[in-house]
Amino acid sequence: MPETYSNIYSEIYRHEGRYAGWPANYGMWSWGDELVLIFTSGYPDIKGGFHARDRSRPLITMQARSLDGGESWSVTEAPIPYATGLGAYEHMNHDVIESLAEIIFLKPDNVDFHHPDFAVMCGKTGLTSGAKSWFYTSLDRCLTWNGPHEIPMFDQLGIAARTDWIIKNDSDALLMLSATKPDGTEGRVFACRTVDGGKNFNFLSWINEFPLGYEIMPASLRLDNGDILCAIRCRGSVQDDCWIDLYISEDNAFSWRYLGRPVAATGNGGNPGALVRLNDGRLVITFGSRTPPYGIFAVVSEDEGRSWCSPLILRESYGNHDIGYTRSVVRGDGKLVTAYYINDSPGGERFIEATITEF
Repeated sequence: MPETYSNIYSEIYRHEGRYAGWPANYGMWSWGDELVLIFTSGYPDIKGGFHARDRSRPLITMQARSLDGGESWSVTEAPIPYATGLGAYEHMNHDVIESLAEIIFLKPDNVDFHHPDFAVMCGKTGLTSGAKSWFYTSLDRCLTWNGPHEIPMFDQLGIAARTDWIIKNDSDALLMLSATKPDGTEGRVFACRTVDGGKNFNFLSWINEFPLGYEIMPASLRLDNGDILCAIRCRGSVQDDCWIDLYISEDNAFSWRYLGRPVAATGNGGNPGALVRLNDGRLVITFGSRTPPYGIFAVVSEDEGRSWCSPLILRESYGNHDIGYTRSVVRGDGKLVTAYYINDSPGGERFIEATITEF
């Protein structure tokens, strides 16, 4: 386990009078030292509840790019069709949602999942019954995006996708998705597969069909031996009973077994994890904690997920619980770059920042 590690910090997007958040809903990609991150920008409202955002105004999808491994960033509105509120419909009032253009889905062309400049990202309209999801692809490192392409409902009441794909070859990929439970509430995680570049998907398996509370927002990767690990955001029967569980599939996502609990607590309301593999083979899960002391943390495994170190702090927070939703990638020199949203005071702006970590 790491005896020493070091962090440096990089501000991505911070503006007084704006509320930026939730990178985990979208995605982060790396091509050596060229990194791209998607997140949301809206407006603050201290009376907004658990999240201090203004639900009466549309949320804009933003795209940040770094050409130096995350040490500096340029940010623009994301060049994505139907990008307003992408992945954050639950944070806008119904009248704002109703004012948005109707999403028209397109059939995917012959997409090469193994293209060297490929990226794929998911969107959704909600978390509970009625939620629909879709995906976009890019073949030019996110300069342009193709889509939206519809994700089927799989006979579920709602599908709430986050970007969690495992690419096998140019047309074959696994996609981990969150679906509603039978009563229409969130949620439970399942695996599906496409073998024709996203034109069609087949349901494969529930990871845990009947969770006690909910299990949502999977983060997955394939080990060198072919096994698949999936880290899932979990909540029990009460709001502050939240953690991250890890499951393993040894048959290409046709079945799963419980592997352990790498993160015992993620605080009130919980937080998803980002699961990545370092260049030396160690695994890392980054996550935000919504219980004091608030902050961004990481756990590290040297035995392919069987055991994990105690949480390592990547970034202290001096604000409140409204933080986290990490995305992490490994840059060209092997250092870990973790993006998240955070605040330095409960009444201050929520902003996007990155921690660059050398373990």
